[in-house]
Amino acid sequence: MKHHRPRFPFAAIAGTLVATAAVSAVLQVTPAEAHGFASTVYVEVTAPAADRVRTEIDLEYDLLVASAADTENDPDFYAVGMDLFETGDEQNALDAHADTVKKYVTERFTVTADGEPCVPTQVGGFSVHERDGVPYVLLVLEHSCSAVSAAENGVAHELRSGLFPDAENYVSDTKTIATYDLDGRSGSAALDAAHPSFSTGQSWTERFGEFFLLGAEHLLGGLDHLLFLLALIVGSRRLRDVVLAATTFTVAHSVTFLLAALGLVAVPSAVVEPLIALSIAVVAAGYLWRLWRRPANATALEPARAGRLSLDRTDWTRLAVVFFFGLVHGLGFAGALGIDEAWSWTLLWSLIVFNGGIEVVQLGIIAVAFPLLALLGSRAPRVGLWTGAVVAAGVTAMGMIWFVERGLGLG
Repeated sequence: MKHHRPRFPFAAIAGTLVATAAVSAVLQVTPAEAHGFASTVYVEVTAPAADRVRTEIDLEYDLLVASAADTENDPDFYAVGMDLFETGDEQNALDAHADTVKKYVTERFTVTADGEPCVPTQVGGFSVHERDGVPYVLLVLEHSCSAVSAAENGVAHELRSGLFPDAENYVSDTKTIATYDLDGRSGSAALDAAHPSFSTGQSWTERFGEFFLLGAEHLLGGLDHLLFLLALIVGSRRLRDVVLAATTFTVAHSVTFLLAALGLVAVPSAVVEPLIALSIAVVAAGYLWRLWRRPANATALEPARAGRLSLDRTDWTRLAVVFFFGLVHGLGFAGALGIDEAWSWTLLWSLIVFNGGIEVVQLGIIAVAFPLLALLGSRAPRVGLWTGAVVAAGVTAMGMIWFVERGLGLG
């Protein structure tokens, strides 16, 4: 009897592609909101004297205009600011509405010394430049802490950030990354809605704990990284396969993460973000290709060869692809911190702890998702096969949509 290859579920997969495209279309947002899914504020803090603190605050331009105009009741700032944003003349909009910008920033980023508020004074004008592929505004403040008489009193400064809160409806996640040289200490701190403040009096365990949570939250909040991980899980035949792929991904992204975060490698986000999207599509499409090439009437992907490691050409090729794209994802993880501080052991440990938060969440997802897919494949092989195909098709479609959007600068 002649055996025919089981019909590939084009209908189900086509439906998945259409549904994915429809969801993406529904999720399209206005320009001010497009950057607002997540934003990072960068702050450098130093103490030129015992009673003064200098803060250099870098904020995303369009979010600053939208938030400040709304909360400070200055609608003209929004109209002018967005018009000049389109023409690349942001400086004039900022200069014309300097009081609005200063009031918004100083009310939401504060410095205290031993619990006493420090009074901010703007130093110089605004500086507009590009960062993370979008316009940023640099604002320099000098805080006068009159309650501090001398550094030897053991003063502890606290930084608190409420910039771009979720309540303003322009963002869903904001991080303020502060690098500091203050009170005889130097390092980095990550502030967000759950952890809005940092004190130089905090212990090293508290500081590292914040970076661990930041890493975990970054992976959980990054749909593109989650879909890449899902593509790895779906395309793995056995636990060994997903462990090897995840380990390869970890090693690769750890290398570029540390190099980029330490300022030794710099790749524009306009290049990194489309490549991350492409990586999702390629890895997920690899599973579809292997499924299409499987033996006739097989209800699973080709069985593994006997042996301890028994990696064939397909396995090595997959690991090479994962390693390359892992290097790209590492640049994306580093972009979440945006640290350009000079080398220090404190910074290095902060980066390692941040990476540890990413890895713990990654392993947790694998520990939950892979056994469920494996159980489905063993109990109902054909259902498991096509479930994987539909999931991979959806992930491939989403990756390609993001690739086109990011490549064209639309998302």
